[in-house]
Amino acid sequence: MDAMLGPVPTESVVYPDRDGKRMADNTRQYEWIVTIKGNLDAICIGDRAAFVAGDNLIYPVRNDPTIRTAPDVYVAFGRPRGHRGSYRVWEEDGVFPQVVFEVLSPGNTPREMDRKRQFYRRYGAEEYYVYDPDRNRLQGWLRVGRRFAVVRTMHNHISPRLGIRFDMLGLELRIYAPDGRPFTTFAELVARADAETARADAQTARAEKLAAKLRDLGIDPTTL
Repeated sequence: MDAMLGPVPTESVVYPDRDGKRMADNTRQYEWIVTIKGNLDAICIGDRAAFVAGDNLIYPVRNDPTIRTAPDVYVAFGRPRGHRGSYRVWEEDGVFPQVVFEVLSPGNTPREMDRKRQFYRRYGAEEYYVYDPDRNRLQGWLRVGRRFAVVRTMHNHISPRLGIRFDMLGLELRIYAPDGRPFTTFAELVARADAETARADAQTARAEKLAAKLRDLGIDPTTL
């Protein structure tokens, strides 16, 4: 009898915005997630049709809220920036995020990560990257037809979609934006801004000191 009821009306289906899981298991993983997400946001800020999100549930199948996962970071080209409780592919013109990042924590298991990789492959991701900050190990996969092909050498690999470059020569991963600037943490960004402000203040102080000396000599510095 129940089989004759037909599909559940879409409006009655609930798609939770949270899955009850923590965003990160430790501070290192959290910092990497925030750094990757923030820097990708900055790269895409001039492109209104690129949505960047972190720890946000993706629902690829309408009327089935059990099929879902929350990547650490993802980028959906062709979708407007803005806020979303979750990413529902059928409400996004059928666009599944093209680039996905996962940052490992000690609690992630190989079986779990294999399930995630199959999920992204099945539903349409074009690039998938997994970084283990504890081991400084980066893995990547690119879509080839209906399957994922492993990126054999991640050092100096350039993301086809994002144009970012991965550098694996140091003690930890370095990522460079398309213009060559390295990805930075918020603390590094603030320190850099403070250093630039200090340099500017020092230059101003030197200029004012020189102007004062010139005035003492009877020379109007504005005429020089």
